[in-house]
Amino acid sequence: MSDLRAAAMESKAWPFEEARKLLKRYAKGAPEKGHVLFETGYGPSGLPHIGTFNEVLRTTMVRQAFEALSDIPTRLIAFSDDMDGLRKVPDNVPNKDMLAEHLGKPLTKVPDPFGKFESFAHHNNAMLRDFLDRYGFEYEFLSATECYLSGRFDNALKLVLKHYDDIIGIMLPTLRKERQATYSPVLPISPKSGIVLQVPVTVVDAEQGLVRFEDEGEVIEQSILSGGAKLQWKVDWAMRWVALGVDYEMSGKDLIDSVTQSSKITRALGARPPEGFNYEMFLDEKGEKISKSKGNGLSMEQWLTYGPEESLAFYAYREPKKAKSLHMGVIPRAVDEYWQFRTNWKDQAIKERLGNPVHHIHNGAVPEEKLPVTFGLLLNLVGVMGEAGKDQVWGYLANYIDDADPAKHRELDRLIDYALAYHRDFVAPTLKRRAPTENEAKALADLDARLAALPADADAETIQNEVYAVGKVEDYAFASLRDWFKALYETLLGAEQGPRMGSFIALYGIDNSRKLIAEALAA
Repeated sequence: MSDLRAAAMESKAWPFEEARKLLKRYAKGAPEKGHVLFETGYGPSGLPHIGTFNEVLRTTMVRQAFEALSDIPTRLIAFSDDMDGLRKVPDNVPNKDMLAEHLGKPLTKVPDPFGKFESFAHHNNAMLRDFLDRYGFEYEFLSATECYLSGRFDNALKLVLKHYDDIIGIMLPTLRKERQATYSPVLPISPKSGIVLQVPVTVVDAEQGLVRFEDEGEVIEQSILSGGAKLQWKVDWAMRWVALGVDYEMSGKDLIDSVTQSSKITRALGARPPEGFNYEMFLDEKGEKISKSKGNGLSMEQWLTYGPEESLAFYAYREPKKAKSLHMGVIPRAVDEYWQFRTNWKDQAIKERLGNPVHHIHNGAVPEEKLPVTFGLLLNLVGVMGEAGKDQVWGYLANYIDDADPAKHRELDRLIDYALAYHRDFVAPTLKRRAPTENEAKALADLDARLAALPADADAETIQNEVYAVGKVEDYAFASLRDWFKALYETLLGAEQGPRMGSFIALYGIDNSRKLIAEALAA
């Protein structure tokens, strides 16, 4: 056994803990189908959001962890439940009135409100696939509509009809009394309206897939095979696990009951439910669950406008069973924490590496390039520069980096774009420098004199020592150094929080920093 595999067998990193469930599931070797199948599910009733991406990312991390533990081949399916009926019109799409005319129809039969694809589902599926491709996921896309219409699900659908009474017995105790009266595991597609019907059905012939139901006052016999019906959500999930042979699927905490019921149905159909775990949900800035239909929280496109893919992956990796807020304010910290862990990875022993988030983000192939300045420091630099361009930022970076060349620091060059965009859209509108108090003004004047006495190329540590020294002068009456730094941030940078001032001054330049002090004293 290799050192990596031995360490992975003991690692407490959550992807390895999850992967060991699968190792135990197939302790005697590969399953009959010859591979372990991972699945992620997506309901295209609204635009994809970070929660959707998060599930594929985390599942991929478990898949990679399993591959480190076992030689059994793996596959990952990204499944779109696009035959589901449109239940309500999302808040964040155009042409809402048009969509309202198609309520109840399968999402692949609902026109695209954006006018770009043959259906609303095709539009949302394309957005999901484009993003997953951009990130570089290895996956196979499956459409529920295609699986139903092609007959791929037919054998499993016959099983559902054969075990119809068992499924009813599992589901009815979980439903309200009024729902019990109308509940059906099978949702026939109306031959008249094309709507996914929520009506009771009677099984006529399980082997032929025939059921009987009422549609607009008429009793109809119809096959549920090859697209004649779809299944109710929890039954559909179980049928899919059986039909595809799914071994692992994770889901949000809000689906714990669904997992329980679908697992019971899977067993009733004669199969074994997949392994998996329940993660906590992302919340928006108000602490509310992110919803595709509401469009609250961050979109994937928004995050990737202001931070790189790796920072999003880092944020998704950490503490998956803890609810986390997802808003613009978390991006800068995620960027810097990602880089902190990435810097540490190279010098860590294999055990520590396997517990480092970046190991799972990069599947063990962590890039070696280092970042000479933090993203937070870049944001502060851009903040005091005003309407700055990328070339100007690199000009200031020359004060801090010996080889300030974009070609030599590609990652830093990329981060400058994110910093400029984030500052422009979210930081600049909030910046407001306040005038210093009398004691703060004395401290600033003292700091200015100390900076004037330093050589122009003084390093960050030397400058930081002078900043500390000023904050410790009793005459300026700072209760703590924290109060002194807060005064610096608010009077010089216009923010409540800020960088290590020695590093900032070295980056911005002593002369430029003295100009900031002069402006503050003149306020």
